Amino acid sequence: MSILEKSQGLTTTKAPFIETASQQGKLFIHQPYELYNPDNQKAWTMLYHLLLPKWEKYANEKFLQGIHTLALQPHAIPKLEDVNKFLEPLTGFQAKAVSGYVPTYLFFDCLKRREFPTTITIRDSQTLNYLPEPDIFHDIAGHVPMHTERTFADVLVKFGSLACLAAERHQNIKNRNEKIAKIKSNIQALSRFFWFTIEFGLMRQQDRLCVYGSGILSSAGEIEHSIHSPTVQRCPFQLEWVTNQSFEIDRFQPLLFIIDSFEHLYEEVHRLEKWLVSGKLDNVAPGQPLVSDADLQDFLK
Repeated sequence: MSILEKSQGLTTTKAPFIETASQQGKLFIHQPYELYNPDNQKAWTMLYHLLLPKWEKYANEKFLQGIHTLALQPHAIPKLEDVNKFLEPLTGFQAKAVSGYVPTYLFFDCLKRREFPTTITIRDSQTLNYLPEPDIFHDIAGHVPMHTERTFADVLVKFGSLACLAAERHQNIKNRNEKIAKIKSNIQALSRFFWFTIEFGLMRQQDRLCVYGSGILSSAGEIEHSIHSPTVQRCPFQLEWVTNQSFEIDRFQPLLFIIDSFEHLYEEVHRLEKWLVSGKLDNVAPGQPLVSDADLQDFLK
């Protein structure tokens, strides 16, 4: 371990360990826990204490149970091996450390295998509300507690299987431009579904709205905004709308969709599969998210 690695720790965008792994082409890595410095641990603690009262007030009850089940601690960044000891016996899922961006096709494939690509860096304690990319707080405290819920975990597996299905169903198209257009449309539709459910989903729980989307649950500012702000449109989940709706990642979300239960969410991902097979997702509305050439090539292969 170099002095530079220890001093800079595993801070988002400033971690020599991650830079080296990326340069060496290593996507799946181990979690070098000894590299977390005091500022990294401070950032986790501050975020946890900032969000805990908001979780208790606005989070889905299954999320709160997941926090307890995983034995997440407020004063220490969790070790992934400890998280997996609690998680895997429940739903078969494991948190799997990665060095950075996971290509879309591979991300889907990981979900299908009940593996969740997990960032190991953490945001700077001086900029808790600014998140240039996912960090371990977003992934472990935002996503993974929901992975303890059986139906939700099955939703992720079912959703993950759709990447392979999308790639296979266009293999025999001879016209390359037509093939590319349809695959791009499929990727956009699937990405939008993930965004408006897994990342930014709301649920009606008894007589109140609650949050189950990890993008909201890991944002101290957005969690209350998502429930109470008059500037947010909150609409019953409509698959037609969701798969054709653009979104922007660097602002509070002005549009959110409400599901009735995790069983309802599983029904919708099953319907998404039927739409994919029937061709209803081959020409969705253009816009965000844009599909990178690298992600497109993965699907074409």
